[in-house]
Amino acid sequence: MDVRRVLVVGSGAIKIAEAAEFDYSGSQALKAFREEGIETVLVNPNVATIQTSKVLADRVYFLPISREFLERVIERERPDAIACGFGGQTALSACVDLHDSGVLAKYGVRVVGTPVEGIRKALSRELFQKAMREAGVPIPPSLSARSPDEALAAAEELGYPVMVRVSFNLGGAGAFKARSRGELESRIYKAFAQSAIGEVLVEKYLEGWKEIEFEVVRDSHDNVAAVVCMENIDPMGYHTGDSIVVAPCQTLTDEEYQTARDISIAVERAIWLVGEGNVQVAINYAGPEQYAIETNPRMSRSSALASKASGYPLAYIAAKLALGYRLDEVLNQVTKRTVAAFEPSLDYIVVKHPRWESDRFGVEEGLGPEMMSIGEAMGIGRNLEEAWQKAVRMIDIGEPGLVGGPLFRSATLEESLRALERHLPYWPIYAAKALYLGASVDQIYELTKVDRFFIAALRRVVDVWKALESGGASPELLEEAKRLGFSDEQIALALGAKPEDLARSRRRPAVKKIDTLAGEWPADTNYLYLTYGGEFDEPSPKADYLVVGAGVFRIGVSVEFDWATVNLALELKRRGYRVAILNYNPETVSTDWDIVDKLYFDEISAERILDIYEKEGGPVVVLYAGGQIGQRLYPKLEALGVRIGGTRASSVDLAEDRSKFSSLLDRLNIKQPPWFYARSVEEALKLADDLGYPVLLRPSYVLGGTYMAVARDGRELSEFLTKAARVSGEYPVVVSKFMPYGIEAEADAVSDGRRAVVTPIEHVEPPGVHSGDSTMVMPPRRTPGWAVGRMAEIVYTIARELGVKGPLNVQFIVADDVYVIEANLRASRSMPFVSKATGVNYMSLTADVLTKERLPYEEEITTLRSSKWWVKTAQFSWSRIRGAYPRLGPVMYSTGEVASFGDVFEEALLKSWLSAQPNKMPRRNALVYTFDEAYAKDVEEIRRALSWLELLEPGPEVVDLIKWRKVDVVITAGVTPERDYAIRRVAADTSTPLVLHPSLGLELARAFNWLREGGKLAVEPW
Repeated sequence: MDVRRVLVVGSGAIKIAEAAEFDYSGSQALKAFREEGIETVLVNPNVATIQTSKVLADRVYFLPISREFLERVIERERPDAIACGFGGQTALSACVDLHDSGVLAKYGVRVVGTPVEGIRKALSRELFQKAMREAGVPIPPSLSARSPDEALAAAEELGYPVMVRVSFNLGGAGAFKARSRGELESRIYKAFAQSAIGEVLVEKYLEGWKEIEFEVVRDSHDNVAAVVCMENIDPMGYHTGDSIVVAPCQTLTDEEYQTARDISIAVERAIWLVGEGNVQVAINYAGPEQYAIETNPRMSRSSALASKASGYPLAYIAAKLALGYRLDEVLNQVTKRTVAAFEPSLDYIVVKHPRWESDRFGVEEGLGPEMMSIGEAMGIGRNLEEAWQKAVRMIDIGEPGLVGGPLFRSATLEESLRALERHLPYWPIYAAKALYLGASVDQIYELTKVDRFFIAALRRVVDVWKALESGGASPELLEEAKRLGFSDEQIALALGAKPEDLARSRRRPAVKKIDTLAGEWPADTNYLYLTYGGEFDEPSPKADYLVVGAGVFRIGVSVEFDWATVNLALELKRRGYRVAILNYNPETVSTDWDIVDKLYFDEISAERILDIYEKEGGPVVVLYAGGQIGQRLYPKLEALGVRIGGTRASSVDLAEDRSKFSSLLDRLNIKQPPWFYARSVEEALKLADDLGYPVLLRPSYVLGGTYMAVARDGRELSEFLTKAARVSGEYPVVVSKFMPYGIEAEADAVSDGRRAVVTPIEHVEPPGVHSGDSTMVMPPRRTPGWAVGRMAEIVYTIARELGVKGPLNVQFIVADDVYVIEANLRASRSMPFVSKATGVNYMSLTADVLTKERLPYEEEITTLRSSKWWVKTAQFSWSRIRGAYPRLGPVMYSTGEVASFGDVFEEALLKSWLSAQPNKMPRRNALVYTFDEAYAKDVEEIRRALSWLELLEPGPEVVDLIKWRKVDVVITAGVTPERDYAIRRVAADTSTPLVLHPSLGLELARAFNWLREGGKLAVEPW
């Protein structure tokens, strides 16, 4: 195919169901196109990603992914082709819109890969049914509907229970199970609100059936391969993104496997797939029926998982196939000897485990067909139990495995069985505890409909735990425990011993290589994992540096830390060093095995890092690129004699321990809000009375404001302190005076201990809103010059005092003076934003300090500014967190971010805000209100600025208007769930734009007016 310039459409912000897997797949596609000499143009406003760095695409546009902006990019760039399959549902829907509106035809742009009609067949439930029937592919009894009445009639015809699925949507948004007419009536509005084409499918609920997925590649010559079979441990009815997934499939007979494979291939042929697609198949546990459920004709979360599980780089190969290559013309990137026309063989097992954040949002919802998980981890082992226990540790919820942790120890039999009945997140731990307390495998099966094969694996783990608890410490039992994935910490908990004593006596695990062909051909890449299911290591050259990644994504840790990990590793490679990465997140670019010299796809723990450290002969271990997960390991690893690059452990502890840091600021005469550290709740209540309410609670060693809270009275203080103590463990909780006034600001920096490079950032929202949820502006707009200078001086003073050698971030309140809130001696969430806005890569500066021990600047303080206005906007996923009350506060709630730039502030703000879903310009009306008197004046000012719109009033009538998408935007303030829960919840459920703070609301109102008065939203590359 003759393509000289291709437009690649990204997925925008990280959100629930559309996360970093599209940074990975888009990056792979850009790499594949570049290899062919094709010029690439990328549209993606996600400033935190690796793909929006200049190393991969020839030109990058930080713009909303909508028809209006994409058409203007096409008009300017005149690409020959557009790649739609690497930016998730966001990109697919945008491409279909461009096609249907005639834009692609107008500019002569071809779609590479699956044609638009094939995409439409896959994403419209009605067209998918029709295509499957014509192809003779079995599908469940189901009927499509275009109105609530049609949906109710379909359910009556099919008989309850039914499953409602949504056309043209993402991650099962709006999907639900209904066991009665009343249940269907109460939720059908959300399903229609989430459909881009106003269509749903009502399907007979296949309760208890198994769900498996095949990743299928197909070229334009109809050569096809079913790359990997993945089995959802959870049965049908639970979104695959919320399911625990194992590969290869474990419980299928050969006949079932072959039938499912044939169905998957037939589905992709029926939709004319070119490239890569994912097919979900339902298998009757009582046999022999199988049905095709759905397909995604694009790279997906499952595709990223399958790539990392199998070693088959699906996105790279899909990009090559989209250009017209045959499967037998594309080289296998792992062996470098064989071609892509093969189906990988796995001599290991992988388990993917999701991570949820229900507790943060104050909800306790059971899992269902609508995805709710924030991130995921993948464990690799030589047996199911080993991989599964690893995966549980990797999700970083404080559990040392399937057994032995706080949740396992505290749950009663009654609580465990009730959790299984409701299918709560982390149900395998409840299942293990129920088995421990005497429940049978059959009893667990009846509650969960999880195949007994998997429950039996849990039983084996429980049996070994019991044997250890009873005092069994024979070499044979310890070896069996390690083989089944028990960590040193877990075994020590059972034995009442110390983990370090076990570490000294046990043998090290073996290093094994993923080679896609189960050893039949040698692998050319060092894609490694550690296991106790082997004795001999795969030989490979030693690394100079081990860069530790971010682990599982959760709120507070997302793709920005993958950006830091990858950029630092690449900068070290450019300086001539051999670099290894340790990470286990299958969504990420950092776990792409051709980024660095060696990839260790394994746990991030002191035990595992020590194993790798000894195997590698003592490389420098870098902990500050991956965020908070590395911070916690400084003291343990330093005590074990590990060489840690950059800042010393004692300095990290001084900054992370709130009490020590506050004392340091006092000693340095740096202002901070008045504070105290209390050793008991009683003492805290007394001291808070002296200090005066409201007060702010700040636990130590946490990220994303976990259990940070504003207490307005003694009752709230007592309640919050109990929670904070649980998360902060042995570290202190500091209570400080809450300062809700002034400007909140922060500074990203890199220091070599003597000099510092600093970039100040201003927040639109005032103090009290977590920095991760704030709208950020560069350069500072309202902060006076003297305060910006003082911020830089404070960063420099802290960096010198603590001997910081690497990245740091300091947060401030600017009022009558500059007050420090906190400091983090690591890469920050905003560093990709700062690096791209200033044009100076902060990870390159960090690499200079790491390798040369100095910055490439002579001045003690160098302050960098952006030449244009840059604005970063938080992306929330409120529609996904069923039952949550949308709010802002000291706890972080956003799941991602977008950014854009402009010649004036209003331009940058609007392009950035419109890049976050579901934001759109209001045309007809707006609901602007508050029930909190403290914000009444601010809200009234917004109403005056938006007087050109019809301004609605809060009440039952407006809830109905929002429900049927007749309200353009909701702007509100305060936290008043007792008054407006219904308004905010329905706005979230229907993807109505929701602005939760009047500071942002007023800036947006002014920007809307600027645009109406002739302002221009320019389209120009970064």
